[in-house]
Amino acid sequence: MTTVEDVTRVEAISHYDLIDSPPRSDLEGLVRLAALLCGVPTAVINIIDDRFQHQIAAVGMEPAVCDRDDSLCVAVLAQRTPVVVPDAREDPRFSANPFVTGDIARVRFYASSPLVTPDGVVIGTLCVFDENVRDLDSETQRALDILANQVIDVLELRRITRELLQTNEMLSQFAGQISHDLRNPLTALTGFLELASDSPDIDHAPQAARSLAHAESAADRMAAMIADLLEYARRGSAAPRPHTVRLDELATEVVKDLRVAITAAGADVVVDADLEVWADRTLLGVVIQNLIANAVKFAAADGVEPRVEVRAEVSSPGWLITVDDNGPGVPVALRRRVFDFMDRGNAEGVDGLGIGLATCRRIIQAHGGRIGIDDSPLGGARVWITLPSRPDVR
Repeated sequence: MTTVEDVTRVEAISHYDLIDSPPRSDLEGLVRLAALLCGVPTAVINIIDDRFQHQIAAVGMEPAVCDRDDSLCVAVLAQRTPVVVPDAREDPRFSANPFVTGDIARVRFYASSPLVTPDGVVIGTLCVFDENVRDLDSETQRALDILANQVIDVLELRRITRELLQTNEMLSQFAGQISHDLRNPLTALTGFLELASDSPDIDHAPQAARSLAHAESAADRMAAMIADLLEYARRGSAAPRPHTVRLDELATEVVKDLRVAITAAGADVVVDADLEVWADRTLLGVVIQNLIANAVKFAAADGVEPRVEVRAEVSSPGWLITVDDNGPGVPVALRRRVFDFMDRGNAEGVDGLGIGLATCRRIIQAHGGRIGIDDSPLGGARVWITLPSRPDVR
């Protein structure tokens, strides 16, 4: 019978595109190292789903697939801890297993370390075995655990690389739709603003004139932002075009553009970022706008008067930018997920497609920086960004 744990494991395995894929030299290198360290002829990376055990890399035998019920590793999968069995014939978990009895093989020594994903799901094992009785010392056991962690690191790197390629392709396809859905209405809006500004009645309404000037300025910045984002999406993973950016001026412009939403929420937004950074101004503006808008939106949805603080400081080897809020925060288990494309975490009841933070991460990574979420001293979430310092020009 398929259990909840099986369903979770199958879902986790699907993220890595392992089943029916050709053997990878990086994984084969790890199983060879495992066999060498443990002094055994055979080592295997086993991935176990709800029906089968898939040997995705092996040394000392040809990788194969067997029924889950015949697997040695499935007997210890739920333990989530390393296992060392000097003689499997004397262990009731393994004594009747066909890999021990001779129906499939004559395993005596068996040792394994679980393969645990960053989300805490055990998807299989790195195991070693021998037809002779033997044991492992504590140092070798720890080495096997380290290699199991390395297997997960390799799988994660492959997953991230594949998802980035898919995201780049989606963004390129999305660029044409953005052009139609955003640029055309913005052009019409700009035209109406120009007509209103040219009206002879505007001279008698100074407040309206000031509001129109602000609207025209915001529309111009939005047009430049859309143009740059479209170019960025078309260029895929190409590098941004950085230059010196006054961070306080950029953040203040963003706050002005968000004035309607900020005022409607009764929010207080503080900017304390008096320094220059080396970045693509338009793209960094997109990031800051997303973060401030999210902070205001989620704090307001939590029923509090939003308080948002944008701060920056010099750090080694570059700059640290933080955006704090007093909203509901982000649970630790979701702090990586919310940066995935089209994943909104647990944001029920709040508008949005889950694209904003994924875009922010892509932009910051393209700058050679990092982005993440922690608890905020204001009681909500702190989104932090690190940017590297300007490279030396020689």
